[in-house]
Amino acid sequence: MTDFLPVLLGSDANVYGMARSFYQQYGITSVAVCKGALVATANSKLVHIAVLEPRLEEDDVFVKTLVDFAKQQTKPLVLVSCADGYTILLARHRQALAPYYHFACPELQTVLDLDIKDNFYRACEAHGLSYPKTATCTAENHKNISLPFEFPVIIKPSNSAAYWNCSFPHKKKVFLAQNRQEFDQITDAIYGSSYQDELILQEYIPGDDNCMRVLNAYCGLDRKVHLMALGRPLLEEQTPEGIGNYAAILSVHDGELLARMRAFLEDMGWVGFANFDMKYDTRTGEYKLFEMNPRQGRSSYFVTASGYNLAKWLVEDVLEHKDTGYTEADTESLWMIAPYGVIRKYLKDPELLAQAARLKKAGKCSHQLFCKEDFTLKRFLWYIRSQANYYRKTARYYGNKSLRD
Repeated sequence: MTDFLPVLLGSDANVYGMARSFYQQYGITSVAVCKGALVATANSKLVHIAVLEPRLEEDDVFVKTLVDFAKQQTKPLVLVSCADGYTILLARHRQALAPYYHFACPELQTVLDLDIKDNFYRACEAHGLSYPKTATCTAENHKNISLPFEFPVIIKPSNSAAYWNCSFPHKKKVFLAQNRQEFDQITDAIYGSSYQDELILQEYIPGDDNCMRVLNAYCGLDRKVHLMALGRPLLEEQTPEGIGNYAAILSVHDGELLARMRAFLEDMGWVGFANFDMKYDTRTGEYKLFEMNPRQGRSSYFVTASGYNLAKWLVEDVLEHKDTGYTEADTESLWMIAPYGVIRKYLKDPELLAQAARLKKAGKCSHQLFCKEDFTLKRFLWYIRSQANYYRKTARYYGNKSLRD
């Protein structure tokens, strides 16, 4: 089926990856509905911004914007959330939007049970899944809280959507406090902003970026897992807003891990895309789960690039109502959003570097933001500039997770 229109919520690299997936599988151009136009989707032939609404994250505006847009269309509409906040809004207003769109989205309470990190860790505990030693602090007690583990300590928001909308000097997606003085400086800065929800405090799991794992899954309307794909990050992004995002990923397979995560998702009754970040703890031989995002990940195009098109699984479920069964991705490929030169310089593991070089030489390599079918002069010039800037930004911020630039 190709006679439908993908409607993507957002305009970032995640949106571009999904637009590529739809174009690659069905040869159709997607539209984006968003609150702001970002460069990742600018000057693209694969996706164009149909609605730009700065107040899109307000409940009534969200519903009215999407309903008004749908009433102007004649084709079936497949709606895809590409950000945590949009998934929450979609879950909250699913009944109002269901007459106009085809989509896969969990119940609101299920989203809140897993997107809010403190709730997610309770769910992990109940299902026997490991996670880092964790505590929380609040705006009221952060100055005198006694930490149950040693420094260094990871500091990150419990409510990702609320943190995304706050602002303060030297803001980073995740902080690493080496001592109590740094801890106090960081938490003072965060709670001096509009963010007033809990902060998650975690023990630091030792190991390079390549100890991380990223898991993307699609769960159908039948609340069964249809697709799972695992990746091994080689390097993370280093910019303040990009910490925790991946710069390069190798597609890998771990049947035992996937079986456990499949059971977790089905027991929770999840519907739609899900994205997990975890780290292998060499001290215990366990994977420690960091978070679950209620959407496909920013780097999820690595799944499509390895031969398992995310758009295909969604469309065949919500639009064509096919029984696709269960699939585990098991092909080998290399995905990047950073230049290969950055990977070659900062990846410390010689075996992984050799594996990446072999895949690149064999043509089993893709770049998130470069697509030959999407060539325009403006986009190509932006791509060249952004890749050149990657070297500078990585050199400037490499290893910096403190309250400084």
